[in-house]
Amino acid sequence: KMFASSLRSRLPSQIRTFAKKAAPKKAAAPKAAAAASGSDLAHQPELKLFGIHARYATATYVAASKAGSLDKVETELLAIESTTKSNPTFSNFLNDPTVAPAEKEAQINSIFGDKMSDITVNLMSALAGNARLSETDKVVSAYSELMKAKRGEVAAVITSAAPLSAAVADQVTAALKSKVGDAKVVLSMEVDPSIMGGLQVQIGDEFVDLSVASRIDAVSRTINGPQLSEL
Repeated sequence: KMFASSLRSRLPSQIRTFAKKAAPKKAAAPKAAAAASGSDLAHQPELKLFGIHARYATATYVAASKAGSLDKVETELLAIESTTKSNPTFSNFLNDPTVAPAEKEAQINSIFGDKMSDITVNLMSALAGNARLSETDKVVSAYSELMKAKRGEVAAVITSAAPLSAAVADQVTAALKSKVGDAKVVLSMEVDPSIMGGLQVQIGDEFVDLSVASRIDAVSRTINGPQLSEL
């Protein structure tokens, strides 16, 4: 309890402000990791993801949809993700393998119990109890993908060797929009000098490598043949 109290006091305002905005406590929501029943079909996400992180995210999505709090849960999860990146104390707590799952679960309930929705608390509690708090970011990422699909958004990542000018970025965005039709493109830019020039484009599950580095690699393969490790 002393640790939870200390950790709670160190969390940034983006987490603590939820205490003021939190609605009165409602009846406990279904456990985030529980399998969806047949009656949940109307609340299933439009995108089907696979893997353990997707199972947690999908169960949370269904619970949030039934409670009419999809956006609220997304905001809370993104706040938690942001805190793991900006607060070393909180990040170390999530990743510490020496703390027993039951103890972590108790501390999670103490930290978030009166600050966030039952659904978000249930998810974090389930991750703690199953020794998966270190994978919180992956679960949050999966939930975000489900929400993007609900909003008709397509995530795109453009990687360049140097920052793109506004004009070039606009041209790339227009080209991507023509590819995805009516879907809304959520674009993010990354810089990676190792690609040497050109672009790498990740849109949804599709990856296009137009970088100089990939062209040099292709020429090298043509001249020298495949590397021994590839045989």
